[in-house]
Amino acid sequence: MSEEEKVMTQETDEAAAKMPAETTSEETPAAADEIAAAESGSEEAAAESVSAENAAENKEISPAGEKTQPAETMADYDEAITASMKPIHEGDILTGTIIGISDTELTVDLGIYTDGVIRLEDASDDPDFTFREFEIGQEVSATVIRRDNAQGRIQLSLKAAAAVLGWERLQQLEKDQSNITVKVSEAVKSGVTAYVEGIRGFIPASKLSLSYVENLDEYVGRELEVRVITAEPESKRLVLSARDILREKEQEERKQRISNVEIGLVTEGTVETIKDYGAFINLGKGLSGLLHVSQISKQRIKHPGAVLKEGQTVKVKIIAVKDGKISLSMKALEDVAAQEVEEETYEMPKTEAATTSFASLLKNIKL
Repeated sequence: MSEEEKVMTQETDEAAAKMPAETTSEETPAAADEIAAAESGSEEAAAESVSAENAAENKEISPAGEKTQPAETMADYDEAITASMKPIHEGDILTGTIIGISDTELTVDLGIYTDGVIRLEDASDDPDFTFREFEIGQEVSATVIRRDNAQGRIQLSLKAAAAVLGWERLQQLEKDQSNITVKVSEAVKSGVTAYVEGIRGFIPASKLSLSYVENLDEYVGRELEVRVITAEPESKRLVLSARDILREKEQEERKQRISNVEIGLVTEGTVETIKDYGAFINLGKGLSGLLHVSQISKQRIKHPGAVLKEGQTVKVKIIAVKDGKISLSMKALEDVAAQEVEEETYEMPKTEAATTSFASLLKNIKL
């Protein structure tokens, strides 16, 4: 072997010694299992590392080491994004939050790509309507009447929404017989008008008061507590009543006053009506009582009208209060008067005039 060949052989052996030993088919099964387990452990460790990194992205750690709320992700905005991309059509009823108020319009945040605007003329048919009762942050529902006005905003109408939502609420008010407060707008033939939910309602004159109303103009501008007695969206017929509420209040007040009435009390009253069985006496303060025909006089009378007349003032005694009814008597006062006459005595005063002669009485008379 030449010197050149020896050098080449030596370099080859040194290179082979530096290379890592390869696994051969002669390695034992145990050794192969150890190698597979090592590789598997490496993969699990890598997966745990990735999971920890993801968790770290979604959780912030405070300086004290305490975990705070997870950070927001795109999933949290899905609903808002979906709502903002929802197609808007004329006639849709949208609900939003008032973010601006002026004398002529409301600006509403609809949670979509643009704001909505409600002009005063689209708010109500009530000529006295203003935006003063609205507040920033208040929720309102309105109907889309134009998807894109000159300012690029959605034009809305409270008035149009009331035609749907307002009638629904009015029908519920009729069902529940709930009390609401309205302001009388104008006097018309046979009654007055008022607006509820932007809808014109009618209050008949007979439903305004417990008594006859002669001048309807006196009610214009007044606030009244009323109930819905008819709500018909098909015919746009809304009828209100204040009388039912007034009657209930009067009955409650009457019960309270009757509970304070004392049996045996003598008072004056006015004859309101006369019936075959007696007369009803107005005692004032909303109270009245029955003066039965048998309690009018000691003498037997066939009809109360033989002794009493409507409008006549009489003195009566309260003899009973039962089930909210007051029973009166004039006969009882006759018994009292007779007893007082029997017990009363008259004493002649002891004065000089008591012993004066008849001649001295005529002495100072000039003829």
